This record gives sequence, structure tokens and C-alpha cells, in this order.
Amino acid sequence: QVQLVESGGGLVQAGGSLRLSCAASGSIFSINIMGWYRQAPGKQREMVASVTSDDGRTNYPDSVKGRFTISRDNDNCGVHLRMNKLKPEDTAVYYCNAVNGIGDTYWGQGTQVTVSS
Repeated sequence: QVQLVESGGGLVQAGGSLRLSCAASGSIFSINIMGWYRQAPGKQREMVASVTSDDGRTNYPDSVKGRFTISRDNDNCGVHLRMNKLKPEDTAVYYCNAVNGIGDTYWGQGTQVTVSS
């Protein structure tokens, strides 16, 4: 089992920045990839950033590429998400995600990010 706890959401004006953090505990040695997803009201949950545990390879969709940066935190075995140049359409609940070597998926409780225009 892996437990994930997010922090760092909030309200920010368009063009501003926020940094989300996710701390992992439990069977962290089994994690292959960690990432961030978001879900806006009435929309499907979508991946916004991921990073592999072995080689640190990152992946972003075009909607956030160049604005969002995911990084690993070796101290608390988690990840951060730096979000710059935020837009109102980035408003969503952001979830930390971890997947282990056999495909088990774990989610955090989510943190709200609201970008005002």
C-alpha cells in the first residue's frame, strides 16, 4: 500500500504561480511512476505531469507543457508540481498519483486549485 498526501493548492490570479507537493509513505520502494492529474467540474480526470522513478523521465500534455514542471523530492519520497503562468482553465482539483510495478494505482485526496481571471 502507498499513501499520498497533497498540499499547496489555493486561489491565484491568472498569470500567477503555485507549487503543489505530494508526500508518499508506505511501500514507496514499489513505485514505478508518480504523477499529477486534475479534474475540473463536469470533465474527466486528466494527467498533467508524470515522472518515472528509475530515470526521472517526465511527460506533459501540450496543455501544460512549458508551464508546469514536475520534480521528485527524495527527502519525503514524493513529488512537486510547479505551475507557472496559470490560466483560469487550469482550475481543478489536483490529485497526486502513484503506480507500482504490477499496475496498482494510488491516489491522494486531492487539492483545489482555483485561478481567477
